[in-house]
Amino acid sequence: MPDDSASLPPAPRSAFHDLGAFIALPRINSLTLSPGGDRLIASVAELAADGARYVTALWEVDPAGQRPARRLTRSAKGESAPTFRPDGTLLFLSARPDTDPAKDAPAEEEAALWALPAGGGEAYRLLGRPGGVEAVVTARQSDRTAVVASLLPGAQDVESDARLRKARKEAKVSAILHEEALVRFWDHDLGPAHPHTFTLPKVSPGAPAEAVPVDCGPLGRSGETPTLSPDGALLAHTLEISDEPDRIRSAVAIVDAATGKRLRLISAADAQFGEPVFAADSRTVVCGRETLSTFEESYEVTLWSFDATDEQDQGHDLLPDLDLWPAQGVPSPAGGAVFFTADQLGHCPVFRLDTAEGTVTRLTADGSYTHLSVAPDGSTLYALRAAIDAPPTPVRLDSSTADQQPTELPSPGPVGALPGSLTEVTTVAEDGTPLRSWLVLPEAASAQTPAPLLLWVHGGPQGSWNSWTWRWNPWVAAAAGYAVLLPDPALSTGYGQQMHRRGWQDWGGNPYRDVIALTDAALERSDLDASRTAMMGGSFGGYMANWIATSTDRFKAVVTHASLWNLHSFAGTTDAPHFWRRGFGDVLKTTERYEKSSPHLRAAEISTPMLVVHGDRDYRVPIGEALGLWTDLVRFGVPAKFLYYPDEGHWILKPNNAKVWYATVLAFLAHHVLGEPWRRPDLL
Repeated sequence: MPDDSASLPPAPRSAFHDLGAFIALPRINSLTLSPGGDRLIASVAELAADGARYVTALWEVDPAGQRPARRLTRSAKGESAPTFRPDGTLLFLSARPDTDPAKDAPAEEEAALWALPAGGGEAYRLLGRPGGVEAVVTARQSDRTAVVASLLPGAQDVESDARLRKARKEAKVSAILHEEALVRFWDHDLGPAHPHTFTLPKVSPGAPAEAVPVDCGPLGRSGETPTLSPDGALLAHTLEISDEPDRIRSAVAIVDAATGKRLRLISAADAQFGEPVFAADSRTVVCGRETLSTFEESYEVTLWSFDATDEQDQGHDLLPDLDLWPAQGVPSPAGGAVFFTADQLGHCPVFRLDTAEGTVTRLTADGSYTHLSVAPDGSTLYALRAAIDAPPTPVRLDSSTADQQPTELPSPGPVGALPGSLTEVTTVAEDGTPLRSWLVLPEAASAQTPAPLLLWVHGGPQGSWNSWTWRWNPWVAAAAGYAVLLPDPALSTGYGQQMHRRGWQDWGGNPYRDVIALTDAALERSDLDASRTAMMGGSFGGYMANWIATSTDRFKAVVTHASLWNLHSFAGTTDAPHFWRRGFGDVLKTTERYEKSSPHLRAAEISTPMLVVHGDRDYRVPIGEALGLWTDLVRFGVPAKFLYYPDEGHWILKPNNAKVWYATVLAFLAHHVLGEPWRRPDLL
């Protein structure tokens, strides 16, 4: 028979050489430890059979690292938000259909609370609510459970809420009447329902009707999950408060979990509080505290501790000498320590705070860690570890050894070989500040075959290139032959408070100069081609793309995603105008920063070809920014294209939309940087 293998296209060298294979890679999203410390559950998103969405399933990971990971759940709707009861029952949320529905029960459309027995067997539906269950939390030592569900205005209980929802649906009413400042958040409209926390005693199939959920009050709109004390007696959650109509800040409320009565509120006129969690004694609360930024000064972040039952205790700073921004604290179940992560010099290590002495120990030297869980005796930590060159993977750590290398646990999410290598580029800013960045090098880069350089600026701007990203993955660009520079300029986290002060609300100043300085330092390498460079960024990185386009013509192409263009209009249309005005000022009264920093005032200076990308459901940086930029590019005859997503927000999340995003960006770069003919991507 004839050999047809010669006519077949060559197999891709890695998943990053094939956008379809890359989009299909499994993605580990969370890690949860049982109260007994003997079970680890990972949430893993995989491509659905139709290829048009991701479905999340729950997998069990062996804490000892001996057994391979095994899948626990499988449904077309997927499962999320795993948490354990003290008896080992695994709770989760899913919109899967009930296996034993009541007579005349409506088809399941919203997420409900499900349970999987500790000894195995079939999962069963515990609780559903009109509008769905949005989150679930449990108490380490109590059967009490809390769920987040929403109530429509005027609803007093589940029954009245259900009647109001039914009436709106039958009348086909979608209107929302707002009476508070916040109306949108990131990619979704707020209202008409408001999220509340409800606590319940132990819920089981056939639970008595008198086990009525206790309404513990409305939550904040940021999506933070409430927390129960280990003994189940208290609940803590965040909510928004304001002294003026649009001067909004978050506070922490302490509630009696049995009655729903609010016991106290932790707030301050010059700070906001969030992400509360109870320590082992069920009375001490550890939360984040962020000072409110002002026109003159950036905000600062620390961990705060207070007694939930002492009304006189307003709390104290747990990390007064740490010049970093800690993420959510995780108290040890054994007491005596609080664990946290914080960006630091291009990494996000794990730290241990010994609460008695106040000493801080860095437990990991490299990588980026999330989803910390502590074993019951406090001796072991579990977490997801990621890095620029490694996707999130479950690991085990000793809770006291400094700068250790974690033990990787078997997981369902390997990505295979990477199409290149990772190194660093450093330099010194004009004001003497040390600067650093990551540099992704493609496999073929050498002095003989120097690679084109693609500069990617991160969002935030308070952020850092220190972890894996699926949305802006540099290894896809490396597979296409590009070197990718990932700089941390002024305003980046992990370099101390002075790094924020250097760029505070002067985005076109030190942040821009730092980006250019790191680009110049990278191009001193013989394996990079200074004649073939491009720049791209999203959100703040998109702002920087626009600023660079109006400031220099050194790049062959600029890609700007979800970007700020006209700061004057942005100030009133973003979903968080109160935050924006604290730093940039009231556009009606204090205009100097708008005049100095808004790229749209320099539109006539652009000559570099630009690709504009934006989603219509982006409420953080509304679509008007892209429309204004596109209008100006057309008006001034700049070679440009506009990739518009009617159904995406700040991030492009749907698999095929993300595939088109990468294909369009690479085609645009190939045309303008590599000199290839323009090829319109398929499906566009």
